[in-house]
Amino acid sequence: MKFLFQNLLFQSPLVNLFSLTTIFISLHCGNAVNLPNNETIPALIVFGDSIVDSGNNNYIGTYVKCNFLPYGRDFGSGNQPTGRFSNGLVPSDIIASKFGVKKLLPPYLDPNLQLEDLLTGVSFASGGAGYDPLTSQLALVLSLSDQLNMFKEYKNKIKEAVGEMRMEMIISKSVYIICIGADDIANTYSQTPFRKPQYDIPAYTNLLISYALDFIQELYGLGARRIGVIGMPYIGCVPSQRTIGGGMYRHCSGLENEAAIVFNSKLVSQMDAFENKFPEAKLVYLDIYNPFMHMIQNPDKYGFEVVDEGCCGTGEMEAGILCNSYSLNLCSNPSSYIFWDSYHPTQEAYNLLCSMVLDDKIKDFF
Repeated sequence: MKFLFQNLLFQSPLVNLFSLTTIFISLHCGNAVNLPNNETIPALIVFGDSIVDSGNNNYIGTYVKCNFLPYGRDFGSGNQPTGRFSNGLVPSDIIASKFGVKKLLPPYLDPNLQLEDLLTGVSFASGGAGYDPLTSQLALVLSLSDQLNMFKEYKNKIKEAVGEMRMEMIISKSVYIICIGADDIANTYSQTPFRKPQYDIPAYTNLLISYALDFIQELYGLGARRIGVIGMPYIGCVPSQRTIGGGMYRHCSGLENEAAIVFNSKLVSQMDAFENKFPEAKLVYLDIYNPFMHMIQNPDKYGFEVVDEGCCGTGEMEAGILCNSYSLNLCSNPSSYIFWDSYHPTQEAYNLLCSMVLDDKIKDFF
């Protein structure tokens, strides 16, 4: 798995994430979008991987961590490594802001969470997780099953605090975002010997789809109704995949992009079938592949200059522990880079991508 080469076991003092929620964030958060019929969303609940992990991995025994500088360089007042895999905000924060819920979406495992934090939503995501349970096992992170169990615990906490009726209202009216799967393709399938000998791309994507549908159905059974699923990104063109699979000239790696296209096509079809079966569900497919591809292929249109390297170090392989305070050549202007490290976009890229992916789809949640 890629993280096995990129990361070493790292222990760092845990960050008091609750104190960070008081930081004033102005220019770097997504603008709220007008919701249909003047509706309001009580909470945003997020499941997934490092793209939407706002710090859960700080509190578990994994090497997939980023609660150290230079992560968080542009978070809040600056130099606040919270466990978010970027220089600042991540999509879970930006999406919460777009739905008008709050500016920061805290990690569920933060021991300093207050009742109001729970009532308005949390992220259960864990960097390094995947639809495939093996992906989470290899990275020693929270699987989707673990995240779902935490959601059940979350429901009980809400029920005890505000009563069953209000809990059920919060659960049914909230928006749920699922963002996961890239590590299955980029790491477990491409970089380990555990899946590729048994599965070609069609078969492996079928396996991932089966896990995805099981998760969506369990989530629906627990009361979720407004569920957005972010598809696979243009994963073969992130810097680390260029380095690993792109040859001497670091072209985009075709295998990962092919797998993403196949998976996304199947996901759309299965989500349509699910919604027909469960008409109370509002399932929204959120396409990130095409916007991300367009951004990478046309960086100047979005104000970016560098597309094939991350801001941290050489930008070709550094992520997690390899992107640290000792990394040489940390770029001076992250806003000109699409990628912060070799795997994760910058806050600036995330802001643009969230608008491109979500703004025109928000109406579909209602």
